[in-house]
Amino acid sequence: MTTRRQLLTAGLALALARAARAAPPAPAASGAVPTLLVLGGTGFLGPHVVQAAVRRGHQVTLFNRGKTNPGLFPQLEKLVGDRAGDLRALEGRRWDAVIDTFGYLPSEVGRTALLLAPNVGRYLFISSTAAYAKLDRPELDESAPLATLADPGSEAVTAESYGALKALCEQAAERAMPGRTIALRSGLIAGPGDPTDRFTYWPVRIKRGGEVLCPGHPDDAIQLIDVRDLAEFSVLALERRLTGNFNVESAPGALTIGKLVDTCRRMLNARARLSWASADFLAEHDVVPGSDVPVWLPASGDQAGYGRLSAAKAIAAGLRYRALELTVRDTLAWFESQPEERAAELRAGLAPAREAEVLAALHAAARAR
Repeated sequence: MTTRRQLLTAGLALALARAARAAPPAPAASGAVPTLLVLGGTGFLGPHVVQAAVRRGHQVTLFNRGKTNPGLFPQLEKLVGDRAGDLRALEGRRWDAVIDTFGYLPSEVGRTALLLAPNVGRYLFISSTAAYAKLDRPELDESAPLATLADPGSEAVTAESYGALKALCEQAAERAMPGRTIALRSGLIAGPGDPTDRFTYWPVRIKRGGEVLCPGHPDDAIQLIDVRDLAEFSVLALERRLTGNFNVESAPGALTIGKLVDTCRRMLNARARLSWASADFLAEHDVVPGSDVPVWLPASGDQAGYGRLSAAKAIAAGLRYRALELTVRDTLAWFESQPEERAAELRAGLAPAREAEVLAALHAAARAR
């Protein structure tokens, strides 16, 4: 007997096949204002995408639940719905392109892309470098193997499943719109509006001064992308009708953890004292890379190529970077403009008392040697 699940699967496969055969809508006529649908648009990356698109002359429509920062962009068309089920506001509408800034579940991305496929020319999905199975050697490019789920049927978003789900989201969009999708794989995103405070920790902490615990060695490579550079490349990629996957990171070797903290120190507080602790010492004292000491990870094992992922394809396609000093300055200015309750406690990095405890242990170990 055919089960309900089999019928649903067969129906989705038939719909995907029909979408794949459907001719994509013609590009905007010469001189016409390009139309852009932004899924999300009111969180961290979204507003920067919208601003970049408006600056470049696009007619932008937002689709989201209307709950996060609903007062943003009053001049733009806003469609209210929910990726989890209510996509009615998108039915029958046409846009030249769509930017998906908040897709996490392949079922939702696939359903959205399938609905839009007959009426949208390009689908750009904001993915993640976490989609790779591992970064075990320098200069890995977009052809590197992708992460997979231990439970292929699960869509529970966890630290372990996040990357594999992003990879599956890319694949779901491509199945719905073959040859018309773009996946931008970004790592750590820095800049104004960052809800995680991972980059923000460093300018805030170093401005506070005193002795600062710094991870690893100053020459350890890191990578990040200013949110505004990612937003501008997203719009550019659509304008240039790109397709395929792109690592959107700083150029490998361009940034180190030493350059980041030295830049913050030079700009914000020359009296801050930097004390460097090895990866082994940090592990012995339960200091977690990436969260307790943000931005940095030890380059070993499956992360041996961390900080050196190839960005050559995106650079060749037009990705450009603003100076690190601008990211530091603007991120700090944004954070200091936040309400007191938001700025009272960073969401990443060691708390002051815990940092002092680890620094005391570092000095004790040095004396013992």
